[in-house]
Amino acid sequence: MKMLLLLVLSMVAVAREATAQDAQCVRERAAMVETIRAYARSDTSVLGQQGFSDRVLEAMGQTKRHLFIPERSCSIAYADRPNPIGHGQTISQPFIVALMTQLAEVAPDHVVLEVGTGSGYQAAILAHLARKVCTIEIVPPLAEAAAKALRDHAYDNVSVRLGDGFGGWPECGPFDAVVVTAALGQPPPPLIEQLKVGGRLVMPVGPAYSTQHLTVVEKIASDRTTTRAVALVRFVPFTRSQN
Repeated sequence: MKMLLLLVLSMVAVAREATAQDAQCVRERAAMVETIRAYARSDTSVLGQQGFSDRVLEAMGQTKRHLFIPERSCSIAYADRPNPIGHGQTISQPFIVALMTQLAEVAPDHVVLEVGTGSGYQAAILAHLARKVCTIEIVPPLAEAAAKALRDHAYDNVSVRLGDGFGGWPECGPFDAVVVTAALGQPPPPLIEQLKVGGRLVMPVGPAYSTQHLTVVEKIASDRTTTRAVALVRFVPFTRSQN
């Protein structure tokens, strides 16, 4: 009887601790969203007076970022800074994730390609907004961990592929939007080819280990695009297959 009582008390303590952590995460996540909103208000040169859409802010507020970082810490996850995820890769700061998502202009019926799955967090954000998300990761342990996290948390409209994202994923496309989370000197031509007319590609363009330009490429005809630089950023370099 005593052992049973101790077990019950232990379970109650664990449940209370989990509830307290959940409440902290909710508070930290709400504060993160307000920080993102405040950044947009303070600098209208990036998104204009309209700032972020309600859909993007709701996706940021609903997605549990702490489940996609190794520490699982809410105070770390919801601070507006990048976090290392191993293998020389990072999860971008929340403001940049929101900004790239906003620039992609994802609609509910869209099919989106992400190149550079990383932790799976950006794919989870996109999954709240799009009909289908196809995401490619070249680092096997990251691809495996991201696929498991997305599956475990019921992101059933996300498909993860292990491979070199330079060539895109033709079988999953064509795409209404493409989001690339690593820097390259210019947008890969295959990604432009797999973009629908009217679609957008968002990626950091510039040299590795330096400042890049967050760039939006709009496909205005089958053989024509427009390009504009939006903001200065610093991303890890685009990794290619050695084969």
